[in-house]
Amino acid sequence: MTELFSAESIIFNLTSKIELEWVAGEEDPDRPLHEVKVSDHATLIGHLNLIHKNIIQVIGKTECDYMQSLDEDFLTTVLQQLFSDYTVAIIIADDLPAPDILIDCANKGHVPLLSCKTESNEVVDIARFYLHEMFSHKEIVHGVFLEVLGTGVLLTGESSVGKSELALELLSRGHRLIADDAPEFTRVGPEVLRGRSPGVLRDFMEVRGLGVLNIREMYGDNALKTDKFLRLIIHMERLTDEQLAEVDRLEGSRKMRNILGVDISEILLPVASGRNLAVLVEAAVRNHILRLSGYNATEKLMDIQQKAIDANLTL
Repeated sequence: MTELFSAESIIFNLTSKIELEWVAGEEDPDRPLHEVKVSDHATLIGHLNLIHKNIIQVIGKTECDYMQSLDEDFLTTVLQQLFSDYTVAIIIADDLPAPDILIDCANKGHVPLLSCKTESNEVVDIARFYLHEMFSHKEIVHGVFLEVLGTGVLLTGESSVGKSELALELLSRGHRLIADDAPEFTRVGPEVLRGRSPGVLRDFMEVRGLGVLNIREMYGDNALKTDKFLRLIIHMERLTDEQLAEVDRLEGSRKMRNILGVDISEILLPVASGRNLAVLVEAAVRNHILRLSGYNATEKLMDIQQKAIDANLTL
């Protein structure tokens, strides 16, 4: 999966993070939009690099001094590579004036040349973080995302199964809301998903019968968290007696759910009147943490039973 962006769209959005002045050059209307893959994050932006090329090249005082030290022939070669089709834009940082030779190359090569007063290392850090957010794959999953016992837990299930009511109970027990209804997950590492709330929905929760609630106003700032890594999915479902009888009594119902290429543990939580679901969620999270550390209660019990059987057989 790839995302398509124009140089202008990238620059426009970067301008909201860094004060950029468009000095010369313009995007070539005949040049196709760049296709940037998630694996290319390391080369989205960086200081002048012609080996592992950045699509946005940053030139600070060090890079400018280096280019001025080159002989004419080598400088020509460097400029040809710098203003190649791969380059989306060039940013001159450190409040340096744009050299005339770069302005001419930018205009001829249809490559945007920008400048800013910000220090070059800061430009790279700010832009890299922003571009990572811009190009990372995202997916919205219906459910309620909470921090329970320090763990990112997503409650899923059909509409009216009781997700919001369970979330309110967990909030009253000291856990924290991250996102209601439409949490947005971003893959930020090979096996890591970060979830957060879309801006317009942040702080709010919709509860059937009560309407929209402002969690911050009702419970305070400590009841909310901006984002969290997703570690566990708890799927709520009403089961018939026959379906409930098929659930493994020792292991429960566990499987893996794939979101954005990352496998996340999913536990089935049967919903029925009289069950304290908040306590069950807390127990499920504690047990999940134990399993991640290598402890499996089912295997431990079976081991104890086997030793008892073996001991009786030897008497």
